[in-house]
Amino acid sequence: MNRKKLKILLSLFAFNSIYLYFFSSDHHLLFIHHKLLPGNHKASPENPKTPPGKHPHFPVTPRAKPWPILPSYLPWSLNPTVALRSCEGYFGNGFTRRIDLRRSSVERESGISGGGGWFRCWHSGTLQSSVCEGGRVRMTPERIQMSIGGERLENVIGRKEEEELPEFEAGAFEVDAGERFGQRKLVDEEFLNRFVPQGAISRHTMRGLLDSIRLVGSSEFKCDQWIEEPTLLVTRFEYANLFHTFTDWYSAYVASRVTGLPNRPHLVFIDGHCRAPLEETWKALFSSLKYAKNFSGSVCFRHAVLVPLGYETALFKGLSENINCHGAFAHDLWQNPDDLKTARLSEFGEMIRAAFGFPVGRHRVLKPASGHNILFVRREDYVAHPRHGGKVESRLSNEQEVFDSLKNWTSNYLECKINLVNGLFAHMSMKEQVRAIQDASVIIGAHGAGLTHIISARPKTVILEIISSQYRRPHFALISQWKGLEYHAINLDGSYADPRVVIDQLNSIVKSLGC
Repeated sequence: MNRKKLKILLSLFAFNSIYLYFFSSDHHLLFIHHKLLPGNHKASPENPKTPPGKHPHFPVTPRAKPWPILPSYLPWSLNPTVALRSCEGYFGNGFTRRIDLRRSSVERESGISGGGGWFRCWHSGTLQSSVCEGGRVRMTPERIQMSIGGERLENVIGRKEEEELPEFEAGAFEVDAGERFGQRKLVDEEFLNRFVPQGAISRHTMRGLLDSIRLVGSSEFKCDQWIEEPTLLVTRFEYANLFHTFTDWYSAYVASRVTGLPNRPHLVFIDGHCRAPLEETWKALFSSLKYAKNFSGSVCFRHAVLVPLGYETALFKGLSENINCHGAFAHDLWQNPDDLKTARLSEFGEMIRAAFGFPVGRHRVLKPASGHNILFVRREDYVAHPRHGGKVESRLSNEQEVFDSLKNWTSNYLECKINLVNGLFAHMSMKEQVRAIQDASVIIGAHGAGLTHIISARPKTVILEIISSQYRRPHFALISQWKGLEYHAINLDGSYADPRVVIDQLNSIVKSLGC
């Protein structure tokens, strides 16, 4: 009898292990894509061996990093029934409409005409945005007008923004269309207006990239070097601002998941911005990073993914439209899906922490002996980009006074141990910033881009935002809502905060933590 029970227990353990493996990794995602969508993603892009002597391959990328296992991960499989303007539509895979511009090899074998490479887009009716991807795509950097990119900031002080944004000549990007094929455009203006609308963006760089793509015959498709593994093509605007860069990070992450990439992709910046501290997180999240103008000669991608602008994410759109979503645990949503709840931002926050090598277990708590960390996110003067004067606009005129008062209060607090952390983010690496965020029980700060880091905060973290009368904006109240974090605000008449009011609010929060 005992041996029989033991066999049953071992069988259940083995089944549970296999289930967790597929659920927590993109193997589960790929399984769904292959089974439900035979023409979709990994099943369809052609990956032929180049015939000897035709187009030599010069791989220029290291091996791709694997996806980490994330507690809040839910499958990104394409579900055509995702409701318009639902939480999954805004934050997850709402890219439910497939538009084939060039068919894949699998489809050609089924009798559909075509040749060479392939290209398609996935459109979201909720976001009015598209993730596009293609195979056998060639980039010719000489046909992209912009600065080199990746320079040291001090070497390009004063450079104009228009010099850093790409202007695409016809044929800057091309797709191999097979033998006996004359050159023509991949998309027309009607396609762009329907699936990559201009919106309020005066210079839509990804739309410009798509407009530049030409279909060319195989005899013209010559490559100086090949990138064999999936690669994201990203165009950025406000690359030195943390909030806007978070929208770019999220858009790149979503594009990777929507297209079912089995590993973390490589990254090519199709812009001419100089290096910035935020690049550290790009490198942590993805497998490698390079600027388009840093390549010499033409570059061919076996699989390229075009990432939508950060302005087209829910993080940005939520500032001007009502996105009624609330954060929830992935496990609960797996059992009881809810169009008004999401775990996607929590998943992405875990992705950032895991990318830097930090633990992401859902139930991780600070040891009682270490106490509770109260992180005060500070605003400091620093030179952000070539056109920046180095002075940061004050949102809290007496920030130092408030910090000193909090330091005195925490040092005399007797109910439990409290550590006040001086969040001088402008002088900390990105990894140090993420570490400070994940170790905080309470995060406090004046309204400013640095608070966007709360996306990486742990589930029980409490947010206290100090808001001056000139900056009553919903950025961080919304992020807290979408992550399911407890949020409090102190609204000022001007820009001066009474330290006693701040301490009273913090005292109440700390007591709610059990102190």
